[in-house]
Amino acid sequence: MVTVVVLFNIILSLILLYVAWQVCQLTHKLGIIADRLNSYEHATHVVLFIAPANIYTGQQQIYNLRQKNQNLKLQIQQVRQILNLLLLGRNIWQRYL
Repeated sequence: MVTVVVLFNIILSLILLYVAWQVCQLTHKLGIIADRLNSYEHATHVVLFIAPANIYTGQQQIYNLRQKNQNLKLQIQQVRQILNLLLLGRNIWQRYL
């Protein structure tokens, strides 16, 4: 009877030792995962911290480009009007020659 109890205790101890080893392995893996998540969080924070300034700069650049585009459209319209006047003058000139 004592032999059975000792064997049972030894088997139970080995099973619990294996479970404790698995828990230790899991703890180590969870630590690695937590470190990775922290580094991802830090990288995300760095990117998002400067995002408002980048967005504002982009908006300013877009505004400036729109202003330049508007000025160029106006200049193109003026050049077209000048060309149309030149063509009209040439047509009138050719009629009277």
